Amino acid sequence: MSLVGDLYDAHKENQTFLHARLGLIEDALKPYQERIDRWLWPEVLQNQDTSVAKAKQAISDYEKAVGDSAGLAELMVFYCERATGFCREFGNDDETYIAALVRMFEKAVGVAVTLPDESQDALLARLEQVRITSENLGYGIADEMDSILAEYTYRGAGGYSPP
Repeated sequence: MSLVGDLYDAHKENQTFLHARLGLIEDALKPYQERIDRWLWPEVLQNQDTSVAKAKQAISDYEKAVGDSAGLAELMVFYCERATGFCREFGNDDETYIAALVRMFEKAVGVAVTLPDESQDALLARLEQVRITSENLGYGIADEMDSILAEYTYRGAGGYSPP
């Protein structure tokens, strides 16, 4: 017990992990969303940097703590929304940041299509909005996102499914 207590006290991420794993917080996604937001949309006037690795680590940490597919998809879509929004607002020519956005978009689509139709449709609609926003960013981002979405076939009212 002493070791767990020491780990808990050592880092805020450990506290978040334990709270999420044990169901001690009402919204298990919130601390992970805050970390993603911090690293993908930093306070530029305070000279904060972006960090794709730290934003992706928040998603990985959530997956280890909770492992819920719906929550994982939500965090991935949130990642895409924040990254695209930051690029739209401030511009960003960091190839690593942009490549990570496209990879996360693909992962988000892949996880979203495994969810029940109701959840799937809502997440895919948000990802479509990300794709639309990315049309003005350049670098072929929207084209790559179009290609990713084209890998999935529309099933009418039921949403998307793999071909």
